[in-house]
Amino acid sequence: QVQLVESGGGLVQTGGSLKLSCAASGPTFSTYTMAWFRQAPGEEREFVADISRSGFTRYYRDSVQGRFTISRDNAKSTLYLQMNSLKPDDTAVYYCAATRLASVGNWGPSGMDYWGKGTLVTVSS
Repeated sequence: QVQLVESGGGLVQTGGSLKLSCAASGPTFSTYTMAWFRQAPGEEREFVADISRSGFTRYYRDSVQGRFTISRDNAKSTLYLQMNSLKPDDTAVYYCAATRLASVGNWGPSGMDYWGKGTLVTVSS
């Protein structure tokens, strides 16, 4: 069992930055591929980025490529999402998730084994 707790959300103006963190419990963090998803009001949950167990391989959705950076610290069992040049369309609840798959790929939310409760990011125009 892995427990995930997100933090770092808040209100920021367009063009601003935020860094999300996700603290994982248990000694097995490094055995999971980790990902960030987000869900805006009235919308489906969507993939944002994922990172391999070693941290070597990362994938991003097109709309955040070049603005967001996913990273992990296996020694601290923590996942991060650095978000720069934020836009109002980035407003959503951001969720941390873990999977035993090598990558999220086309699985989407159904491929994830554990979820955090989310942290709200609001970008004002």
